Amino acid sequence: MPFYKLYMTATLHIGPTQLTPPVLLAPLAGITDLPFRNLVCSFGAGLVVSEMVASQEMVQAKPGVCEKAELGFGAARTSVQIAGREAYWMAEAARLAAGNGAQIIDINMGCPAKKVTSGYSGSALMKDLDHALTLIEAVVGAVDVPVTLKTRLGWDNHLLNAAELAVRAESAGIQMITIHGRTRCQFYKGQANWSAIKGIKAAVRIPVIANGDIVDVATARAALSQSGADGIMVGRGAQGRPWILAQIAAELHGLPAPKIPKGAALIDMVQGHYANMLVFYGEALGSRVARKHLGWYMDDARTPVDIRKTLLTTRTSKDVMALLPRALASHDTSEAVA
Repeated sequence: MPFYKLYMTATLHIGPTQLTPPVLLAPLAGITDLPFRNLVCSFGAGLVVSEMVASQEMVQAKPGVCEKAELGFGAARTSVQIAGREAYWMAEAARLAAGNGAQIIDINMGCPAKKVTSGYSGSALMKDLDHALTLIEAVVGAVDVPVTLKTRLGWDNHLLNAAELAVRAESAGIQMITIHGRTRCQFYKGQANWSAIKGIKAAVRIPVIANGDIVDVATARAALSQSGADGIMVGRGAQGRPWILAQIAAELHGLPAPKIPKGAALIDMVQGHYANMLVFYGEALGSRVARKHLGWYMDDARTPVDIRKTLLTTRTSKDVMALLPRALASHDTSEAVA
């Protein structure tokens, strides 16, 4: 039996929801939209999480059909992530999401962005755990579906209080916690400290998920070994490689390996992703939003600079579609973008 199966099971139970495998897609603003989440799920993922949504804005906007689809209300294996600083709006947003079919509500207490923390949301809440608990209690009390939490090791190296937050959150009814192995003040600099998650795992009985710098099978295995976590969450590692979660799950759990698209299959997948983004956002906005995804696909394909530049500056979606086969063909690494 491979050693990793000694500390990692193939299924996690979050309330009535089974997460099989415990390999999750992180919420990434402007990236993990509905078309991308659907693509990741087509290969296999235990759970995907919507882009973070501000609780007050969510409630006051009274979501319509498009917004519901964007957040993933009612979608299988999808968690809706909310953020905020006021218990009333957090509870109302959770109630709205659950009422529209959300199966899991996730609370964001980990976002390090200044525009979020300056509003005393996201990881800024780690500076005031008493207030953070009022938000957790409000959300848990507002809904019957499982509520989970995503956070960091602490605000900075002088305030490493994730274990205390985890213990208090568990007592308040949180059913799973995801820890990014950095402090807020580190942002994404340096290396994620997976070993620091071990103390948090030891402090609670609920599942703990390790996050940060997990980009392939090797880093997933290392993160699990060092943290003792129950599962892993992949963020930036999935950019341009929507199959990576399924690939990690296959290696760590002995599940069927995904068929990684190459050649014509890769072209078909990328063209399909691009077409779905145009439908979801509309032609003009979809073309702009898709550029970063196309760039990541071309990074992996080692697309020559001239072809890459032409594709990313092409004005019409028809021309983009026509250029993709050439851009995604196999290229010699000497010509490739670094």
